Amino acid sequence: MGATQSQKGVHGPGEHEDYPGQTLVTSNHEVIRGWAGDRQAQPATVPGTEHEGRPGVLVFDFPGYGGENLRQIDWEEWFRSFDERNLRFIFQEHLRDGRDSNFFKLQNLERSGQ
Repeated sequence: MGATQSQKGVHGPGEHEDYPGQTLVTSNHEVIRGWAGDRQAQPATVPGTEHEGRPGVLVFDFPGYGGENLRQIDWEEWFRSFDERNLRFIFQEHLRDGRDSNFFKLQNLERSGQ
């Protein structure tokens, strides 16, 4: 999976951070869906970024964070775009102070050179 030293690779839902604030990386659908579910976040895309009818920018709509500018999509559509684009999910489970973290970003393996 090519994780750097500062990132811990997570390959399944039973794997977690070693310490609060650690950056994790995965391509596992169950891990991603579980992380989003723990935060009541729905899969979404940014309208106007679509490519040939496929979702463009993949994001999550977190409750209470002003997602009115997002378009919710189903998990199947979200993951199809995620896989087709060879993305990986970089995220945190908790902030350093132990509170839940909503931090995530998506990285294209081919563009990152890793």
